[in-house]
Amino acid sequence: MLDPEIVFHLAAQPLVRASYQDPLATFATNVQGTAHVLDAVRGLNNVRVVVSITTDKVYRNLEHPFPYRESDHLGGHDPYSASKAASELVISSYRDAFLSQQGIAVASARAGNVIGGGDWAEDRLLPDAVRAWSSGRTLKSADLTRFDPGNMFSNPLAGYLRLAQQLHQQPEFAGAYNFGPQTHEAATVAEVINLARMAFGGGEVALGEGSEGPHEAGWLALEIAKARTILGVQPRWTLEQAVNRTMSWYQRQLAGESARDLCMADIEAYETACEEQVSS
Repeated sequence: MLDPEIVFHLAAQPLVRASYQDPLATFATNVQGTAHVLDAVRGLNNVRVVVSITTDKVYRNLEHPFPYRESDHLGGHDPYSASKAASELVISSYRDAFLSQQGIAVASARAGNVIGGGDWAEDRLLPDAVRAWSSGRTLKSADLTRFDPGNMFSNPLAGYLRLAQQLHQQPEFAGAYNFGPQTHEAATVAEVINLARMAFGGGEVALGEGSEGPHEAGWLALEIAKARTILGVQPRWTLEQAVNRTMSWYQRQLAGESARDLCMADIEAYETACEEQVSS
């Protein structure tokens, strides 16, 4: 029987529109799934850390221009957001009622709009763009004014690993942590698409009116000061760098290169960027 020291829980139903189509499955996966993982941990003797990944959309979004802090109210308009906010309550309950008494440090990691090669899900901005442009079709985007703070996958992943390491050494820092781009890097969907078009080498876009499809948050940014102060982590790549690397990943994969090799190359490039910033 497996008896790990550190547990990462990343499984989820991660799509907003899919949550409208099947809300019960979304709640079952995101809420009950989290409860099952944490309950399984109760019976393991060697576990010292649990990091459960939720989303930036756990906050009760008031559409104000200020980034959300970990102490802000939870909420959710759509079933996806609500299910993730509910999973945060499950995490907090298991931490306080059971796991802290076993000496297990439990944290939730809140990040969203992670970009990078290898994501082929529907209703994702850059994968949708690649599918359209690589086949000569027009990308249809419903709301170009909505903000889309894209964050290269390596930025939050490095944060998750650092969080687990920190909690293993100092369990008193258990709790919720935001991971995301710098606030000034927030960009509209239109701006992200323009960066993607330049990186891809062109592509047609059909502008929507913003009323198509179900409700999605128009503005949502995270305050990442806690992660920066306690964990010493912050984004290493800018939005433009992240979009450029993502579009390059898809183009090279479509040209026949190995998806695994491309992912490993991105990870190695990120590590090199971290080392260079530290040395400078």
